Amino acid sequence: MVFRFVQLKTSGGARQLAAVDDSGRARKVEVADTLYDLAQVALKVDATLAEAAQARALGEDIDIPTALAEGRVLAPIDHPDPAHLAMTGTGLTHLGSAEGRDKMHKAAQAGEQLTDSMRMFLMGVEGGKPAPGQEGVQPEWFYKGDGTQLVGPGQPLTSPSFAKDGGEEPEIAGVYLIGPDGTPHRLGFCLANEFSDHVIERGNYLWLAHSKLRNAALGPELLTGDLPADVRGASRIVRDGATVWEKPFLSGEANMSHTIANLEHHHFKYDIFRRPGDLHVHFFGTATLSFSEGFQTQVGDVFEIEAAPFRYPVRNPLAQAQARPVVVKSL
Repeated sequence: MVFRFVQLKTSGGARQLAAVDDSGRARKVEVADTLYDLAQVALKVDATLAEAAQARALGEDIDIPTALAEGRVLAPIDHPDPAHLAMTGTGLTHLGSAEGRDKMHKAAQAGEQLTDSMRMFLMGVEGGKPAPGQEGVQPEWFYKGDGTQLVGPGQPLTSPSFAKDGGEEPEIAGVYLIGPDGTPHRLGFCLANEFSDHVIERGNYLWLAHSKLRNAALGPELLTGDLPADVRGASRIVRDGATVWEKPFLSGEANMSHTIANLEHHHFKYDIFRRPGDLHVHFFGTATLSFSEGFQTQVGDVFEIEAAPFRYPVRNPLAQAQARPVVVKSL
């Protein structure tokens, strides 16, 4: 049985953790009220999340669709101290992912010379799936922020006031807890929207870091176990109740130029990312962007991303923050 875990609040505001089985039945986890706490329990007894959740009988049934409609479902992972949750990601990891990026940067180069984006993509095609025991080529890597940047189901993805664009990136994200000895433990996978500013990125490839310092959204559930090799879904944008852009998207290793293990290795090889007790949400990349097709999002648009084997879609509206002038003072 593959369990999915959903974090939510009761109508009274108390935290709850639900375990959802293959049939879709959701029941209250009695041993912990948050996924972080359940993971700590699992570490202590050397068990999987599913085993730890069933150490005591699961409790009352929980109506997840109703909780979603009432806005009571939270992001599937959070940390008691948001500064100890790191959001990071990798790009140019999917077959076809270089096409849109290459279009963005090709105008800056003349002749037949490959852009840096295409060169990095081809490096991944050649060396992103190493043989067992060997190290593959490292991917593009970026930082998105800490846990304060993580957005839950139905909550707005908010661009800063100075943003030039707010665009969706339908992806799969891995969720990890660092154990007491510094070992990364994968808790599972989430459907995600790795929200970015593609106009900033298009302006100069060296602005990629700026373009990625944005919110990101996770779908309602964390899927335990292995990710299917072939994940197929759809990404769409809804404006005033009507779908104004839609396209299928692919993920999973069958559609990637890197293995997930290779992406994990090149993230967790750094000591700073193996600090005991920390959480990591790591985005694995995409090949599907509305921006690559010339679509321009607007405040109020709703991003919708769905894919099997995830039961619930990622759905978030686009918002933009008000300007907040910052003055640096000297002490």
